[in-house]
Amino acid sequence: MIIGTREFKDYTYVMAIINLTPNSFYAPSRTPRDKVLFAVEKAVNEGAAVIDVGAQSTRPGYEEISAEEEIERFYSPVIEIKRNFDIPVSVDTYYSAAARAALEAGADMINDVWGLTHDADMAKTIAERNASVCIMHNSKTPVTGDLWQNMLSFLQNSIKLALAAGIDKNKIIVDGGIGFAKNREQNFELLNNYQKLSALGYPSLLGCSRKSMFGGSPQDRLAPTLGASVRAYKKGVLFVRVHDVEPNVRAIRDCSNFGYDPFDWEAYLG
Repeated sequence: MIIGTREFKDYTYVMAIINLTPNSFYAPSRTPRDKVLFAVEKAVNEGAAVIDVGAQSTRPGYEEISAEEEIERFYSPVIEIKRNFDIPVSVDTYYSAAARAALEAGADMINDVWGLTHDADMAKTIAERNASVCIMHNSKTPVTGDLWQNMLSFLQNSIKLALAAGIDKNKIIVDGGIGFAKNREQNFELLNNYQKLSALGYPSLLGCSRKSMFGGSPQDRLAPTLGASVRAYKKGVLFVRVHDVEPNVRAIRDCSNFGYDPFDWEAYLG
């Protein structure tokens, strides 16, 4: 897969979460504007391959904000990140107006939690800038019935939208959407069988860092997050999107270098 000027393949890379929101579910990830460059520098030094900037929380029960408010939050930070660091930047939005502003500011990818279906102009906006896209599965109502049929059908339709708009097939990645319109059992069914997404013919991204499926409070979910990242590596997932860069980079690297788990992460995943 290509993001910006870089090609990613044959490994599991870490995408660092930079939250510009005051209400993200994991409080330590909330980054004040004047601390953004420090947070990015830390992530880069710890081994992040891509920076993912979020200006709107999509935690359960979140209150939607406008595209204008998103832009106000991320526009200057994205410019500053690209000015100071040679690293691809993704911006998390489902508004085409916000996507257009993000790409104008220098972002390389749009991470759309509605898989190009929320805004009819989103695919065209991404294609016009020759940008990359992460297409995530989502649903307005809880998923019922066959989880995989529902997900794969949604993602196949979103991929068709992307290709029809002119998005380069080498700039598309898919995300199963753990925590979105799925219950705990479905989330683990997805995590444990994430390799099934490869049937779509595109690389995949896993985003389950510190999510509620692991139980307990967010601050106590690092170990299962690391276990999920190791599992992602074993299943050929291209990216894991995480809050804690260094321990995830190390867990994936150690699994790769030693050829086995240096720790029994499976015990944390149930």
